[in-house]
Formats: sequence, C-alpha cells, structure tokens
Amino acid sequence: MSSLKHFQTIKLLGKGSYSNVYKVRRIKNGDIYALKKVKLGKLTCKEKENSLNEVRILASINHPYIISYKDAFYDKGSSCLCIIMEYAGSGDMLNKIKEIKNRKYFPENII
Repeated sequence: MSSLKHFQTIKLLGKGSYSNVYKVRRIKNGDIYALKKVKLGKLTCKEKENSLNEVRILASINHPYIISYKDAFYDKGSSCLCIIMEYAGSGDMLNKIKEIKNRKYFPENII
C-alpha cells in the first residue's frame, strides 16, 4: 500500500478550495505521477462522499485518452485523501483550449 513517504514532491501543479495537485516522483522506481491531496478535515459528509465517489469513478475508467487512476490512500498526518493519477506532461484540455482560444478551430493534429 502506498503512502506519502513513497513519493517525492517535485512541484505544485494546481490549487483548489479543498485540494492541491502536485507533480511527484515515486522514490522506488522514479516514475512520475500527479498526486491530488483532498483535505478531508474541511469537508462536509456529502463532500467526503463525493471525494470517495471520484476515486471510484477514476478507478472504473480505462481509456487511452482519459487520465488514468493509479492508487489512492489516506494520509493520517495531513488528514488528506491522496489520489495518484497519470501525469499529463503536456497539460490538460482546458489549457489547450486557452492556448488556441483566438483560432476558429482546433487543427486535427492537435486534437
């Protein structure tokens, strides 16, 4: 089972009201992942349930064009639900849309 001690944080990728996403390296083999830390202590029961449902949904999806789920665990020290996902080195779809915002369409090779 994974824990935060198995990962080295490389940098912060994004912040939200209840979670932060980090680029991390698994110490054992050097693989790069995205680690989402959901601060459970600040969530209502319904929001905690939604966080667990997010894990269930991510774990159930297997598609080459959707970020893949790798693992999830609870970190007692930070009271966070930690979700390990595939790292998208080229950014996400929202960033791509913003980059091409002034064009009329996405070129097929970009899609």
